[in-house]
Amino acid sequence: MTVTFLSSLTRNSDLDREPYEVAKIGKQHWASGDFVLGEITGPINRLLPFELASGRMVQALRKDSVVGAFGNRSATLEAAGSWMDISGDSMHAMTGAGLFGKVTSLSTLIPSVTALDYKGHVVRNGKKVCMSDFTIGSTGKFNVPTVLLVGTSMSSGKTTTGRFVVHELERMGSKVVAAKLTGAGRYRDILSFRDAGAEAVFDFVDAGLPSTVEPEAIFRQAIRPLLHYIDSLQPDFLVVEAGASPLEPYNGTAAIDELGEENIRCKILCAFDPYAVIGVEKAFGLEPDLVTGPATSTSVGIDLVRKLSGVEGLNILDPDSLPRLREILKSKLKL
Repeated sequence: MTVTFLSSLTRNSDLDREPYEVAKIGKQHWASGDFVLGEITGPINRLLPFELASGRMVQALRKDSVVGAFGNRSATLEAAGSWMDISGDSMHAMTGAGLFGKVTSLSTLIPSVTALDYKGHVVRNGKKVCMSDFTIGSTGKFNVPTVLLVGTSMSSGKTTTGRFVVHELERMGSKVVAAKLTGAGRYRDILSFRDAGAEAVFDFVDAGLPSTVEPEAIFRQAIRPLLHYIDSLQPDFLVVEAGASPLEPYNGTAAIDELGEENIRCKILCAFDPYAVIGVEKAFGLEPDLVTGPATSTSVGIDLVRKLSGVEGLNILDPDSLPRLREILKSKLKL
């Protein structure tokens, strides 16, 4: 019996409850966000297991099948590729969340990516099933006081910092919603926000996008109804992570614009090193209220951040820094 896993990109769908068929269709009909089934042919990346719709991680085996979605990835530290680069039936799992495409550039930090054969699209009644069939959204407005987390690169500490921000706001009695508006879909990031105390969590997968490496118009059209829905929940605050950095092709600039300058009350820059703080400030025009991340791991790094940028840095992993974090949040959010 063939084992078929539903990756976390299917988490909003009904594929776990309602029957479907798998059929190959012509490439001229393929698109980002299509649900497809791939059979693992190897090699298998043991460092990047598959993430299921529940958020649980599993080590799939050769000949197992995985339902994921076509999409694009442009990660600075890991891999880049696209569904449009697929030739024949050979493709890759570009993330453990089931983002399928063909990797065209792979970091030496990653030993391999899992190879799959395209077995067909998920179809019902002869029509392909897509992520956009299961979106969350509404019409209206967005006017929620927001804490914005941006980074100098991927793996710069945004999710970790977001967890502490959510936790501190929840401890102060606030109703908090958390969201990740850009990046490549992985459920574990926003699940960690929920574990920290967020009443609800969302990301661009809820808007029907497998990643946000999409044309800006498509991204805005998808993300705006999600922000309207978040507003309808009437949270006291929204904690938003903009995955990767604003200058990477993940639509970070568009995401910040959709949030609205008047709603962003606190800006936290997560930096990999102190000099990167200056790079983001000058290239993007961002004036952060606080710097966290690996750049602030020691007092030397914190002092250098202050010397280079004039911005305060905090080692968010140091329990002694949390009272200062609370002070900053209280001041910026007028608590």
